[in-house]
Amino acid sequence: MNFLLRKILDGVMPSTPTRPDFNNKRLVVLGATGRLGGILRKQWKTDAVRWQARIERDGFHRVDILNDPKALRDLCSGADAVLCLAGVTRGNPAALQHNTDLARAAITAANGARVFLASSAAVYGAGGKDLRETDAVTPLSPYGQAKLAMEQAALSSGAPVTCLRIGNVAGADAILGGWHSEMALDTDAEGRTPRRSYIGPQAFARTLAHVLATDTPPPVLNIAAPGLVEMGALLDAAALPWHATAPTRPVIWDVGLNTDALALLAPFAPQDSTAAGIAAEWHHARDPQ
Repeated sequence: MNFLLRKILDGVMPSTPTRPDFNNKRLVVLGATGRLGGILRKQWKTDAVRWQARIERDGFHRVDILNDPKALRDLCSGADAVLCLAGVTRGNPAALQHNTDLARAAITAANGARVFLASSAAVYGAGGKDLRETDAVTPLSPYGQAKLAMEQAALSSGAPVTCLRIGNVAGADAILGGWHSEMALDTDAEGRTPRRSYIGPQAFARTLAHVLATDTPPPVLNIAAPGLVEMGALLDAAALPWHATAPTRPVIWDVGLNTDALALLAPFAPQDSTAAGIAAEWHHARDPQ
């Protein structure tokens, strides 16, 4: 196993024969100052990854992705893979269009290296229990529509691209990451709360390491632990109080990402799919002691 992947995985998983081989791949992470980037920096305990930021920060390479193409090319020079986490989550159509602009800039700078683009489960729109990468999708939100437009532009470029449809990452989500003392969850007539595909921060970092190690990943890939987790159960497992509320508008009760394709690339343990296991990872990521 090469130096880079060994250092990454030493921080996120025990010794196991299922560890991937990164084949000496060098990695650049764009948009590394967001929540997902923060999780990866904490879990990938290595200085072998180049991390990008828009402003001067210790441990980061300062590059304006959209306005300094030369600096971006220099940053990505020699990289075997580029992970683009940079994106816009809200705003008017012009602002959301930057998701496509950022993807195109990353693809150009990668100069033939594979680019892994952070997309979202939001592209699946009204949801479902077994959403596959090959399903026809109709995003409902402007954000989901912008991410789908980004995917389509990237995949039509002819460059080696993998669009990562990322589910809820514990700590970077609206439930654990956005928890507050007045947290309310929609509840159905039987007392159940919405269910989502989740993944803990350690499992997320480990899974991405496996995916990035793959020589020929698919063009679109769901990223989540197998199965569905109730939001209420997750808050209960994390010992965070919440109260039930009757829905006042239509609710998307299930957004379940099919992980059959991912399972061919990355291993999961049973606890990775449980509310208790995900909450434990979240607590550990917040306080490693």
